[in-house]
Amino acid sequence: MLKRMFAAVVIVVAALAISSQGHAEKRVALVVGNDAYQNVPILRKAVTDANAVASGLRQIGFTVAVAENQSRQALSGALLAFDAAVQEGDTAFFFFAGHGFEIRGQNYLLPIDVPEATEGQEELVRDASFAVDRIIDRVQARGARTVILVLDACRNNPFTRPGTRAVGGAGGLAPITPPEGVFVLFSAGAKQTALDALSSNDPDPNSVFTRRFVREIATPGLTLVQIAKRTQMEVKGISNSVRHEQTPAYYDEIVGDFVLNGKAGDAGPGLQLAVVPPSPQTLAPRPAPPEPSPAAPINAPIAQFMRHNGGWSVSLSFVDPVTAIAWRLGETGAFKGTGFLDTFDQRTRRRLANPNFQLDADTAATTIYVRAIDPGGRTVGPFPITFDPKAELVRGERRILEMTAGSWVSFREYNGLLLYYTQVMSYRCAVREIRLGIDSAVPNQPVAMPPCDLANPNAIPDKAVPYLKLPPATKMVSVELTYRDGSVSEIKTYRR
Repeated sequence: MLKRMFAAVVIVVAALAISSQGHAEKRVALVVGNDAYQNVPILRKAVTDANAVASGLRQIGFTVAVAENQSRQALSGALLAFDAAVQEGDTAFFFFAGHGFEIRGQNYLLPIDVPEATEGQEELVRDASFAVDRIIDRVQARGARTVILVLDACRNNPFTRPGTRAVGGAGGLAPITPPEGVFVLFSAGAKQTALDALSSNDPDPNSVFTRRFVREIATPGLTLVQIAKRTQMEVKGISNSVRHEQTPAYYDEIVGDFVLNGKAGDAGPGLQLAVVPPSPQTLAPRPAPPEPSPAAPINAPIAQFMRHNGGWSVSLSFVDPVTAIAWRLGETGAFKGTGFLDTFDQRTRRRLANPNFQLDADTAATTIYVRAIDPGGRTVGPFPITFDPKAELVRGERRILEMTAGSWVSFREYNGLLLYYTQVMSYRCAVREIRLGIDSAVPNQPVAMPPCDLANPNAIPDKAVPYLKLPPATKMVSVELTYRDGSVSEIKTYRR
């Protein structure tokens, strides 16, 4: 079972004063996903979750800007552009997936270049991060009629390091006391952690909360309270099935019903707010909302990149079946079909669309756009997928090391007893340091390795020595890897 290191999703909806005159407002959104943290543990599903939410918002009429792996300076610029896009009467939606941190009851969003911090350095974190309350204030100040803030940013303390005292703060975001006209939803209860997946074999590309939440926001006619209650029930049920406590909590301080996807009377194009004014008279019961129809599948793919001697292999995975796949690099140019495999897809009874394609070894960082044809003949997408060669190389090599932990080292006898660590050296781009313990369960001896060569990452340089000479009586060796993001592997023990 994979526990999500951070995960409270907060939805804040501020319904500002409604004038008596109609207003054809815009629906604008800024969606942020941060995975590639430099000084605290990297994340694996923040960008994927952000893109799933962005796709869902586009389908219900939002104009969406997506910002991935944002430094403080980059996120400041993105927020400034978002401010400029919001006008009087608009509906504004802000989504953040990444590390969040609570200090003395205040919640902060962490950019990817947030510095390391230890005990007593809370101000360092505050100065480098973005206060949630401030983001709410600045969007409200633009005069938005409705503001929706979604924070997937509640994990365990990202500043925890072995042998040091972590900066003061608790796991999980602090509860929010929303101002008047605000609706708040957490993906997990206050101080709870949320699941990335139900097990190590869970094929879903999104977190347990997001996979449910995006389907609910796609369902026409649901109010925010209905979205919250349905998501709460589903997430609680499936998390309990793997003996994990995760109960989304919500706080409703708006007057009336806010419908995210659907019409609300004659309020005008795009307006999704039906207000029931207070009255001393007895009000007639409102008709029940229509039974929601099943949510349309989002079906945004996820991509897995693998570096090899000839370049990059890209493997796509879709939740729902597709009958054809095409892709392109960058914003312009023609889409290239991936072709078909010589096997049938049992779900569609057609030849299986090839989910794989290749990139050259020198392909620069870019956005890959993927589109597909569903079984009904409709085109879905294009879906943007960020390709960062350096980050994907580190991620892919770490994945290989984790899958081959039984082969990190091996004993050989040749003019004495030798310990080879060729496997780790071959995938050294994911590793900051390897430490060994000779006849000890505590790895305390660092081993030097050559630097990562991005042009030929798996080759071992001619002058490198991928082995260590051991005392002949050695019985066992313990090994611990420190990865590029600073996280540490489990200690593995190898016996002769």
